[in-house]
Amino acid sequence: MKRRDFLGASMVAAAAPLTATAMAEDCEKKQGKQYIELRRYMLDSPEKQKKLIEFLGKAAIPAYGRIGIGPVGVFTFDKEAEEPCNDVYVVLTHKSADSAATANAKLMTDEEYLKAGADFLDSKVDDPPYKRIESSLMLAFDGEPKVVTPVKGPDRIFQLRIYESYNAKKALKKIEMFNTGGELEIFHRVGLKPVFFGEVLVGERIPNLTYMLGFDNAEEGKAAWKKFFVDPQWKKISKDPQYKDTVIVPNITNIWLRPAACSQI
Repeated sequence: MKRRDFLGASMVAAAAPLTATAMAEDCEKKQGKQYIELRRYMLDSPEKQKKLIEFLGKAAIPAYGRIGIGPVGVFTFDKEAEEPCNDVYVVLTHKSADSAATANAKLMTDEEYLKAGADFLDSKVDDPPYKRIESSLMLAFDGEPKVVTPVKGPDRIFQLRIYESYNAKKALKKIEMFNTGGELEIFHRVGLKPVFFGEVLVGERIPNLTYMLGFDNAEEGKAAWKKFFVDPQWKKISKDPQYKDTVIVPNITNIWLRPAACSQI
């Protein structure tokens, strides 16, 4: 092969992964599917929780809005949780993977953000604002392509559920059960109101899917789940061998959350 031809072929080959990535993102944009970032700020006191929420409301959420990220959800553990916890969950809604990758760099050039959040951002090593941040990045389901705000009342409560599978094939089978197997349809019919459904691409306990539901109050949530478990269509698909939860979802995490005053969800 002539050197000129070899260099040309090499450049094409090197560009192929980038082209594939660009094509995938373009396809996702056309489908309207969002990327969802779920963060858990690990905090060791109510005072640190209060300081974080103040920072989010005063500095971070307005800055996220300026770079096209939103709605932003900010949640604390329900006070009736079995294990009291000071941690805070934050949901960031991205229009593309590039948004998630470049958000922090953009914030660090936002003078308004740096000024408004100075007390938090310039914290000292002997008084850190949090212990650590756990984070995962998800791609929204076909059947629920965007983050929504299904409830807005003062007593609203949210349910975060994480379904862990023991291999990637079974994880995709559970996603299929929601998207095309009929489970999402049942959720809507019985009053299980989705905020988001996401396939975790990067994060903890992969493979898993994570979703959030919203209710006007705790009683509504309990009533909706009762309706779900006696729904004829649910009974039918849950008996399908390919969809048995004990087979494809051996571990489920269930967390009840309350929105902070600054939350946009």
